[in-house]
Amino acid sequence: MADIVLSTINAKYIHAAFGLRYLLANLGRLRDRAALLEFDINQRPVDILERILAHHPKIIGLGVYIWNARVVTDLVTLLKRVRPDVTVILGGPEVSYETEVQAVCRTADHVICGEADLKFAEVCAAILEGHPPSQKVIQAELPEFSQLALPYDLYSPDDIAHRILYVEASRGCPFSCEFCLSSLEIPVRQAPLEVFLSSIERMLQRGARQLKFVDRTFNLNTRASSDILEFLLERYQPGMFFHFEMVPDRFPESLRGIVRRFPPGSLQFEVGIQSFNPEVGALIQRRQDYAKLEENLRFLRESTGVHVHADLIIGLPGETVESFAAGFDRLVALRPHEIQVGILKKLRGTPISRHDGPWEMVYSPEPPYEILQNKLIGFGTMQRLRRFARYWDLISNSGNFGLTLPLLWQAPGAPPVSAFQAFLEWSDWLHQQTGRTDSIALARLAGLWFEYLTKRRHLDPANVALRLWQDYSAPGRRDVPPFLAEYLPKQPPVRTSRMGSHLNSKGIPKRQARHLPST
Repeated sequence: MADIVLSTINAKYIHAAFGLRYLLANLGRLRDRAALLEFDINQRPVDILERILAHHPKIIGLGVYIWNARVVTDLVTLLKRVRPDVTVILGGPEVSYETEVQAVCRTADHVICGEADLKFAEVCAAILEGHPPSQKVIQAELPEFSQLALPYDLYSPDDIAHRILYVEASRGCPFSCEFCLSSLEIPVRQAPLEVFLSSIERMLQRGARQLKFVDRTFNLNTRASSDILEFLLERYQPGMFFHFEMVPDRFPESLRGIVRRFPPGSLQFEVGIQSFNPEVGALIQRRQDYAKLEENLRFLRESTGVHVHADLIIGLPGETVESFAAGFDRLVALRPHEIQVGILKKLRGTPISRHDGPWEMVYSPEPPYEILQNKLIGFGTMQRLRRFARYWDLISNSGNFGLTLPLLWQAPGAPPVSAFQAFLEWSDWLHQQTGRTDSIALARLAGLWFEYLTKRRHLDPANVALRLWQDYSAPGRRDVPPFLAEYLPKQPPVRTSRMGSHLNSKGIPKRQARHLPST
């Protein structure tokens, strides 16, 4: 039994709902009357509803995000048919803007916009005391970190053992990139460092090994970020892995010296570049020092063991296919471990909408609101680029084809070509062969990859076979695919595996471990 049920639908089980834990931690005297229930996107709304109603709640608080908006809409619709007396309160980024056009907001009783850490408790208390708020849409005041109870003790032993643990040392973003909700979150607020580090200390003592910092600009305050990295380095044990989002053109020597000392693979830095076109950057209010950015990426790749994950976006206003291709090739030359090629999304509330008319931006009306076409890139070309992004993830970011991928644009004895153009041609061919961008078995993908490199690109089959076998065998596979057998020696060399199930033997997540040098 619980008067208040806090719930959301995660994209995957491995993702623990960070926002719900903040709400629960700050419920004050109501905390003992609340329960936290998490689900994932693969569960049916009717089954989720059954689990929630088993607690006989008076109030249900639901977190709404871009990935679960459809399912939450179905859930609230069912709930109001079965138990119209139960009060539904929505919160989260998806319902913090444009509430008037959303069916889920019309169906719910209340919507709290903004950071609801404190406001949710206030609204719940009023409802339980018999005088609910008169307004449906409630704007939360921006809380200071010093006002908040931190939620990290609410991660369960099961969370610590099996899930990604989210933490934040700051909120907000000083930049105004028009495609991003963080551009609306000002000012930047830093968590009280002593209290924050005490909470992290307890998590580590309880066995936490993977922490994902969700700060939008972790290295903005270099003193605080240095203190946090030093803290983690002093407590580092094999198997620990820490993820940060970094401002790519801001990496002073004070940070460099600390980062050099971390073991290979223990840090992941996500750097949002988005576009190398300065005119596009100016259009979307994103200004960065590209020379400094390149210098920092070279430092990370050449002088540290940091796993570098860099982001580019397709479909930005003013970005042609040619300018995106030039930026992609420029980034490939910097050798980040992963390049996340994203499709522009029109998130609710973001000022990117001001470009809809001048640049003829057309988006899908359904989540995740991806761009369909614009003035410079037609629908057909955008579909090709969408497939490019998906296949890049399958071939490159997966780490499954690390030795063979460069053969596309740096074949032995041949002049180098554009990585973008070479991969786009492969992407077009692969789609012709399969007609799909998902559910392609690895063995089939490897066979098609071999066929393309040897028959379409006319590369030496023996050389390709040897490299592809080393890629294929890296996770521990010993069954030689038939299409490789005739080109390999009787006992082909294998790469030493670094991988287990979710974590490798040293605790590094499997995807990142594939990018480490072989042992």
